[in-house]
Amino acid sequence: MRMVIYHNEACSTSRRVLALLRAAGAEVEVVDYLAEGWTRGQVLGLFAAAGVTVREALRVSEAATEVLGLTDPTLPDEALLAAMVAHPILVQRPIVCSARGVRLCRPLERVLELLPPGMLVAADGQVLVDAAGRYVG
Repeated sequence: MRMVIYHNEACSTSRRVLALLRAAGAEVEVVDYLAEGWTRGQVLGLFAAAGVTVREALRVSEAATEVLGLTDPTLPDEALLAAMVAHPILVQRPIVCSARGVRLCRPLERVLELLPPGMLVAADGQVLVDAAGRYVG
């Protein structure tokens, strides 16, 4: 199965999701969104496909979010989008796209919704998800 991950190598959750995808045998295209940046249409499409609002996709734990005044609940989505395009770090990560859908994988277990059941054991036989559906890798 082919998947695309919008990835930040500095993020431990993003690294863990990428490792899980690779261990499950997925063919993964890694997009370094910090280097490549976003377009307004791209982030809107990803958010819509993932079923998240612009505000839900805003990385509030990022220092720049507060500095730029983006935590103001009265701020319109257009202002948040403009900031996310100008400062890609402000978008929550990782976002994973597959034929089974798009997910903002925070918490990382959200990626399990994109993996077919047969992909829950690594090629080397290591169990990635226990019988209760919890990630154990």
